[in-house]
Formats: sequence, structure tokens, C-alpha cells
Amino acid sequence: MANGSEITISVEYLRGTEKKIEALKALIDMSALISSTLDLDELMQLVMEKAKHELQAEACSILFYNKEIDKLEFEVALCKEEATSDLLKQKIILDMGQGIAGWVARNMEPLIVNDVRADERFFDQVDKQTGFITESIVAVPLIGRCGLIGVVELLNHKRKEYDLELFQILCKQFAIAIENALQHKELVEKERLRHELEIAAALQKSFLPESPFLKKNNVTINAVNISAAKVGGDLYDFIEPAENMLGVIIGDVSGKGVSGAIYMSKIISDFKYVGISVNSPAGVLNRLNTLLAHAPHGMFVTVIYMIIDTITGRLRVSVAGHPPFLLLTKDNVKVMDVVSGPPLGILPAEYPDTVLQLDAGDRLFLFTDGVFEAKNKKGERIGYERLVEFVRMHGNASSLSDLVINYVNDFSKDTEMADDLTMVEIAFANNA
Repeated sequence: MANGSEITISVEYLRGTEKKIEALKALIDMSALISSTLDLDELMQLVMEKAKHELQAEACSILFYNKEIDKLEFEVALCKEEATSDLLKQKIILDMGQGIAGWVARNMEPLIVNDVRADERFFDQVDKQTGFITESIVAVPLIGRCGLIGVVELLNHKRKEYDLELFQILCKQFAIAIENALQHKELVEKERLRHELEIAAALQKSFLPESPFLKKNNVTINAVNISAAKVGGDLYDFIEPAENMLGVIIGDVSGKGVSGAIYMSKIISDFKYVGISVNSPAGVLNRLNTLLAHAPHGMFVTVIYMIIDTITGRLRVSVAGHPPFLLLTKDNVKVMDVVSGPPLGILPAEYPDTVLQLDAGDRLFLFTDGVFEAKNKKGERIGYERLVEFVRMHGNASSLSDLVINYVNDFSKDTEMADDLTMVEIAFANNA
């Protein structure tokens, strides 16, 4: 080509080049935008503002797909009226296939409707409930690595010349960004929960005795407490309400996890206060039941509380809905199904005392239902009777709790521990 010659470029070519440059700029802007934050709410707000501005739309929204109920729920809505946005998020739920957004979600295809009144798929109940007047809609599915995330809608867009393919590419980027933000949110929530569980576990441990072993005169106590999760709802404690007296409590809170740990901590705290000032097991349970009368709905605790004379072996016991404990003598294992009241915190009740006398060599075995409710891979439980039979076979063992733990572990091998497990052994050896 000779020097000085000119190249003629058509207007159509220039417009196409400008369009590609504009598209590239939009992609760069969107990439920068979605990379600026991992906060899901902030991300959706930024992207919706950008999309609303680019298409000169009057309003825009994101509907998330709820897999559990197979419906679309408004997650973000940007309108002139803030009340309209709030109403959409609080009250509007669409079935798959319902309305323009439902059609897009079900078919996972974009849809442009320039006159919604002429399209039978348009769901006018949204306008009726919000007072917004929809004229046109651009709806694009958000499809991530794991399938449908939701639908983006732009309402009453003034810009008629735009690249739908470009908008779809932007929505694909947005979908990936949403997935990343959701994953980040989940990780942050897991870390927060892990931290809360560590605090709850430390708090719970601080309310239990420093040592599970205690010896006072002729009485020796050994306890075991194993939580199914990081924190649990089982409790035990020892106190000395009077000289030569030992108070022993074991209990099982209805709630599990953090709620159970918090409730258990309250019960132990109340017990320490009441147990020192009230000298009978029945009196302590009556007082505790009153204190727990306003517990959260569905929360209660089963309890055995006994006070033992560490010199003579005489004991008084009161029970609130807890499984019967066992008395091991030299020749027998007896189920001590003493008179019981209801679990604490359910309804007003009067708890009775039962008086027993321990002889030299007698032992008591107290436990929570996590011991005999353990299941094997077939879903079968150990059961209370089978546990009693096991204790009868090994009644002379020096540490019954260790044998029972091994028994439970063997029985429930390759299954997840479903409930907390607590045991208290009390041995009386009259050396007088």
C-alpha cells in the first residue's frame, strides 16, 4: 500500500468496535466490583446498583432459589420506595414457573418482556401487593457451579439498546461471586459457632467439680462425664451441706448443645446456692423446681439428689423424673425405683424424700439415659434391662464406670454418639 493512502472504515464497523470496547469495560468494571467484597449483602447491593444504572432501570431485584421448599424468595429489591423493597423481601414468594421470574428459573433461560400486560406469564399480584407498576422486564437466571441460584430482574428499563449476551456473562460472574460469598459466610459462621462452642465448653467445665474423684470419711465417689458434642446437657456435682455430710446430684437437661450447656450452668449455680442452705434432698428439689418455673419453653431437667452421712451410711434421696439408680450389695444388684416427682421446670410439684441405709461394701451406681439409650448400627438400643444385667455380671469390678464405657463403645461401634453419658459411683466402706 502506498504511503499517504487512506483506509476507509465503515460506521457499522466503528459502532461494533465501540460496542466491544464498552462490553469489555463493563466486564472489567463488574469483575472489579464483585472482587471488592465477600460480604453477600454488600455484594448484591453493589451489583444491583450497577445493573440498574447500566440499563437505566426503574427497579431491580434478586430472587434466591430455596431448594428446600422449591420456591423463589425475594432477597434484594431496589426501588424508589424503600417500603416497597421491604414488602417484597418480607411477603413475596413465587412458585417455580410462576410469573416471569418463575418461568426463567424453571427453564434457566433469559427472558425479555417489553410489555408485561401482553404476556400471560406476568404475575400481577406482586404489583397489586406493592403498588409498583411494572411495564417491562429483563430477567436472567443466576446459574452457579451447583445449579440454579436465583433470578435477576430489571424492571422498566429505559435503555433499549443493550447486549443481552453481555448481560448474561455479567450474571454468570455475579453467580460465581454469590457462591463465593455464600461459602465465605458459611465459613465465618462455622468459625463463630466453633468459637462459641469453645467458650460454652469452658463455661460448662467450670461449673463441674474440679476433680471427678472425692473421698470423705467412709464414702468414696467417682464420676464420669462425656458429652456427645463439644458441650452437653448432663450434669453432676458434689457439695458438703453440713459436717460429715455429702450431697451428690446427677441430672440430664432436655436441651443439647449451647442451649443445654447454658441451662445446665444455671441449674448447677442454683443448686450450689440452694444446696448449702437447705438440708433435705426434697427441700432442694422443691426449691429448684420453683426457680426453674420460668425456664424457656421445652427446657427441663431430670435429677437425682441425695445427701449421705459419710460416717453412718444413712442417706436421703429425692428424684425428679430421672432413671432409677442401682444399689450393689455383696450378693445382689437392686433397681432403686424410689418414689419420684416430675422433671424440674415443668409444673408445680412436691418432691418426697426416701431414706436408705448403706452397709459396709455397698455401692450406688447413678447414670443418665445416655448410657442405656446408646444405639448400634441396626438402630437397636442397649436398653435399661440389658444395662442392669451387665452391671450384675460385673458388680465386683473395682471400676464399674470404665467397664460400662467400654460396653457402650463396643455396642455402638461405628455409630455417632447421640447423647451425653454421665455416671456417678458411690462406695461406702464402714471402717468403724
